[in-house]
Amino acid sequence: MSTPKAVGAGTADGDPLALALFGLTVVSGLIDAVSYLGLGHVFAANMTGNVVVIGFGLAGAPGFSVLGSTTALAAFLLGAALAGRLTAGRLRPALVAEGVLHLAAAAVVFAVGTGRVGTGGAVQYGVIALLALAMGLRNATVRSLGVPDLTTTVLTMTLTGLAAEPRSPRRRRRVLAALTMLAGVVPGSVLVLHGQTGWALVAAAALTGATAALYRD
Repeated sequence: MSTPKAVGAGTADGDPLALALFGLTVVSGLIDAVSYLGLGHVFAANMTGNVVVIGFGLAGAPGFSVLGSTTALAAFLLGAALAGRLTAGRLRPALVAEGVLHLAAAAVVFAVGTGRVGTGGAVQYGVIALLALAMGLRNATVRSLGVPDLTTTVLTMTLTGLAAEPRSPRRRRRVLAALTMLAGVVPGSVLVLHGQTGWALVAAAALTGATAALYRD
């Protein structure tokens, strides 16, 4: 299995690791579409967004849940801490765990019904926690691999590099990172808006599982 020393800045866009990370960026788009649109304006993957949402909630802005975003932050940090001890530098075990957690969240949604998810209470916060835990595991593992511009969960520095270094050899990677995020956000949003939140999570689990199965170091 790949280690941080074997990858990093020299990872080409067509390498198995880079392809896996592009696939996971699609999954991040799916998951944040589900969490933001279906779970009360909470991010499961983008923790910067949660800090901002907590600020909105504390200021009294309607429609934002301090408890929901705090739950996501806590679960994400727990996942990152677990990854630091269990999966750092090993992508496939992290993906297996992530896929299982996505399926568990989907099972909860199917069991209670979409109408009861995102309306407060234990179900909403339980699904948020499962998804954020999965993303914390993955994010810490991907961070340990050190592949530039492919964090899989946020695009701020990637887009900054695209604008600041328009002739960089990593220009294509940065564009692809943004496009793959959109490739997850759009169908994820459509599914949630049509009451198919559970199937959006199944799609995320399936893509994560396929990435784990196809990834070769």
